[in-house]
Amino acid sequence: MPVRKAVETVGAHVTWRDYLELCKPRVVAVMLLTVLVGMGLARPELPSAGLVLLTLLGVAMAAGSAAAVNHVMDRHIDENMARTRGRPLPCGKMSAQQALLFAATMGILGIGVLAFWVNPLTAWLTLLSLIGYAFIYTMFLKRATPQNIVIGGVAGAAPPLLGWTAVSGVLEPNGLLLVLIIFAWTPPHFWALCIARKEDYIKAGIPMLPVTHGESFTRLQIMLYTLLMIATTALPFLTGMSGLIYLAGIFLLNLRFLQWAWRVMYAGDNRQIPMQMFRYSISYIMLLFALLLLDHYVILTY
Repeated sequence: MPVRKAVETVGAHVTWRDYLELCKPRVVAVMLLTVLVGMGLARPELPSAGLVLLTLLGVAMAAGSAAAVNHVMDRHIDENMARTRGRPLPCGKMSAQQALLFAATMGILGIGVLAFWVNPLTAWLTLLSLIGYAFIYTMFLKRATPQNIVIGGVAGAAPPLLGWTAVSGVLEPNGLLLVLIIFAWTPPHFWALCIARKEDYIKAGIPMLPVTHGESFTRLQIMLYTLLMIATTALPFLTGMSGLIYLAGIFLLNLRFLQWAWRVMYAGDNRQIPMQMFRYSISYIMLLFALLLLDHYVILTY
């Protein structure tokens, strides 16, 4: 009887905030910034306000759908991790069925907006990104290999390309270059968090790199991928996509990122330094894309 009562009360007090949390709004907000920058960089002229709003709406709904599926698939893992056990599913505020229905509704509506009011290419790419993150990464890669974040990073790197194709309607090298930047940034960004939360991943049984190969090896990989990322972020200037404003700004941002990678290399058992690097890496990617946009429109002004 008590078990039946507990089951019946799941979802009885679900609020809009619980559904919003399923969408991982902070992650989606960063994604939408990169979508917006991709739209701005695709053509010399400003995209129309209507196209911007419809693209952001469609991508946001699809991203929220993928995040909700991630919540469902990871609910038993989240129960064992301090930073995630308060999410709506692990704490019993919502059932998996409710979350999946919400995810399906958001996904269908989001892809529909993109297909009918933006263009089919952007809709297909968004759908592939949703499938890549919600199913291939979450259901398989995350549990199968310590290189999960590297392989699955392609899906997470797609947003600026979605913005680019929303305006251009075609795949172009500079749009793919934006994907490459996020792809190279993702491993040092996420592995810093993995070091800081290593004990949680051990409890959850997730084969993240610090768990399977040790922290020293992970620190070395963070440094190596940081160097790869620095080389990648120079490409917009070297290809003529961006100018001196971007070059000066990214030099300073990369210098700081390299400093954090160096500090993590020699942090020992200190968990605060990797966490601080993780937080900086979020600011880093947002500022990088803001620099790209600023440089693009300042150059056009003169």
